[in-house]
Amino acid sequence: MSRFYRWAALSNHWAAVGLRRTRSAFQNFSLPTFRPVAKLMLAVYLGCRALVKFLVRVFFCEQGFKAYCSSYGKGLNVTSLPFVVGKGRIVVGEDVKIHGRIGIIFAVRYNEAPTLEIGDRSSIGHNSTFVIGKRITIGKDCLISNEVSLFDAPGHPTSAPLRREGLAAPPEAVKPVTICDNVWIGHRAIIYPGVTVGEGAVVSAGSVVMNDVAPHTIMAGNPARRCSYADLSRSTTSAKPAPAAHRGSTGRDLTD
Repeated sequence: MSRFYRWAALSNHWAAVGLRRTRSAFQNFSLPTFRPVAKLMLAVYLGCRALVKFLVRVFFCEQGFKAYCSSYGKGLNVTSLPFVVGKGRIVVGEDVKIHGRIGIIFAVRYNEAPTLEIGDRSSIGHNSTFVIGKRITIGKDCLISNEVSLFDAPGHPTSAPLRREGLAAPPEAVKPVTICDNVWIGHRAIIYPGVTVGEGAVVSAGSVVMNDVAPHTIMAGNPARRCSYADLSRSTTSAKPAPAAHRGSTGRDLTD
């Protein structure tokens, strides 16, 4: 069969040339568009898609996720059934939105009831992952972007001999994670065990956060460091510009 494909692609024989021309004609074939009909077809397609998504969300995804939850508030909106491994407590507030599919992994070896708590009006993006050995708490009005990873339990011990023996991380390595109210965590950020992200803080996309984040600051980088000294708690319409930090000969902030 490979010899035939090579012959059809490279030969100057009339049959091979005809095959190539026929293939090209099929690839470039297009019908003229009658716009009223095309618009009607598009409207029908979009309407059917929206209806299917609505039915799947209301009668399958939300019902399945509510079955996982220990408690949940009104207005829960789940567009895809989360991938849940292990058993633990999921506590969800009111008007919480989960966009796309997320992963929730409970490490029950550290706690009989590891808990994930999501506060009122918070939003979680597609493909975000939560690994819970003790507790991960997300406050109210938080925005968790796509593919964010939060874990309070490392998957393996740092000691190579312990890893070779297949042992779990020691209990003291499991440290609860707390995301306070009004926090925004950007795309593909990673939050390490024991971290507390203060109220109103912003974690930039791709950041690796290994230490606590002060309230109303912006963190960025790997490892993440504070890159804004503005008080984000103040209204942008009434706040005065923050004074520029004095820089030394190296160009770095001397207030760092």
